[in-house]
Amino acid sequence: MIEKTILVCCGTGIATSVQVANKLQRLLRERGVNARMKHCRVAQVPKAVEEFAPDAIVSTTAVKQPHENVKMFRGVAFLTGVDEGRVADEIAAALKS
Repeated sequence: MIEKTILVCCGTGIATSVQVANKLQRLLRERGVNARMKHCRVAQVPKAVEEFAPDAIVSTTAVKQPHENVKMFRGVAFLTGVDEGRVADEIAAALKS
């Protein structure tokens, strides 16, 4: 199982990002990725990227890519359940490449 770090962000950094992080962590584990998760609000992304050095950012709202080497993904599927498996597959494949 590979080890990766993921930053999950939402508008407030309280409930939504925690919910997405928990679900995504489980789905990635099923796909062979052991993800260390951190959650924050969108305004904290630049500082969180410096401190946490994530391999990917998953956001439920618009966020500017802080660094070209950090992969970015939309996390709305993990709230709605619509296409969450496909999005989890996409994230896992990107983290494994």
